[in-house]
Amino acid sequence: MNDSVSLTRTDLPNPGLAAVLSFFIPGVGQFYTGRFWRGIFWLIVTPGLWITSLGTVGWICHIAAAYTAYTYAKRLNQ
Repeated sequence: MNDSVSLTRTDLPNPGLAAVLSFFIPGVGQFYTGRFWRGIFWLIVTPGLWITSLGTVGWICHIAAAYTAYTYAKRLNQ
């Protein structure tokens, strides 16, 4: 009988899910990956840029938030 313990990576954040969460609500993907203050940053900055730029820069923030959430979750999984 083999008594070795196998570790699974189920407790690590999924990079794809982090990206989708942060794309739809910027900052939520960062919360999901455990980066609380970065999530607060995206939750504050993105709506501010949507309002001040009349929507132009808001899309850039959505994409940037999704990208940063994805890359951080991917780095955790390596």
